[in-house]
Amino acid sequence: MSSLIKLRRELHRIPELGFQEFKTQQFLLAHIASLPQSHLEVTTWKTGIVVKIHGANPTKTIGWRTDIDGLPVTEETGVDYASIHEGNMHACGHDCHMTIALALVSAFAHEPPVQNVVVYFQPAEEAPGGAEPMLAWLKEERPDLLPDEIFALHIAPEYPVGTIATRPGLLFANTSELFIDLKGEGGHAAYPHKTRDMTVATANLILQLQTIVSRNVDPLDSVVITVGKMTAGTVQNVIAENARLEGTIRTLNAESMERVKRRINLICAGIEAAFECQISIDYGAMYYEVNNDEACAKKILNFAGQFDGATAFQCPAAMTGEDFGYFVREIPGAMFWSGANCPYGLHQSKMNPDEAVLDFNAIFVEQFIRSL
Repeated sequence: MSSLIKLRRELHRIPELGFQEFKTQQFLLAHIASLPQSHLEVTTWKTGIVVKIHGANPTKTIGWRTDIDGLPVTEETGVDYASIHEGNMHACGHDCHMTIALALVSAFAHEPPVQNVVVYFQPAEEAPGGAEPMLAWLKEERPDLLPDEIFALHIAPEYPVGTIATRPGLLFANTSELFIDLKGEGGHAAYPHKTRDMTVATANLILQLQTIVSRNVDPLDSVVITVGKMTAGTVQNVIAENARLEGTIRTLNAESMERVKRRINLICAGIEAAFECQISIDYGAMYYEVNNDEACAKKILNFAGQFDGATAFQCPAAMTGEDFGYFVREIPGAMFWSGANCPYGLHQSKMNPDEAVLDFNAIFVEQFIRSL
């Protein structure tokens, strides 16, 4: 078993939710502390870590970002290194991302690059969003740790190991959480006229939400509104006083996101009037689109096209959300998909990447950053 596989499996066992990555942070700090320190500068922020590697003859600073949190998913992989935190899992590959970042820090600690390199171990990518506040902290308190360019990867289970896929411009969508709470008046099922039934109100609301994409969005634009969870009522013979919808909104531009939210607000106001109830809306965490800098994306594709064992191609944009978008909104940079060869997709309880992705990317990312 390679040292990187061992690292990844240890991290896989301790997934923690956003801004609760205490064990993860301590594990990462301990590993970084075991490396030669002469070129390293280690700083913590909340549950995250920033490692600056001082280059041998720097003219610029290159950033590499990894995410460190897990998901509230109950693992069903059956592996002997499964999560020991019941109900949490590294179902999005952040254990792999962290391992690759540790390999990068280790390589540069032993043999520093020409340029300065800053590696960001960012918490709370899945929720509630760590990139935006981390970037604000860097700008306000540690501008010396800001890079001139920044890069990141995300594993892609559907691609074979060795695949490098990205594109100039839009890679991932704008995303927003959606939580809608409805409050009416409950009562006995035999006396519906004395109540304000939130099951019926919610059913109507769901149907009207689906008209936003079909009737309020340009057919040439792309928008997704998904209600993934609905709860209402307590028992079969009591009319529901409360109901809750939980979902997500995804758009390919920021203007469409604002237009969709305005329409949701108007529809909810109509439901309030029609069903004599009160509705509150919470848009939760919102992630800005990942819009790759053209030159940075081409650097990745060009380097991958000449890298032994890599297959590079320009992929289509996806409705996936990633808060790395806040970094590339402020700093030229790019993210790429890296194939992980798994039949189960991201966020699935059986997702278990091919661990060959670790050694391949450890070498690929190190040599790519040394080439910049």
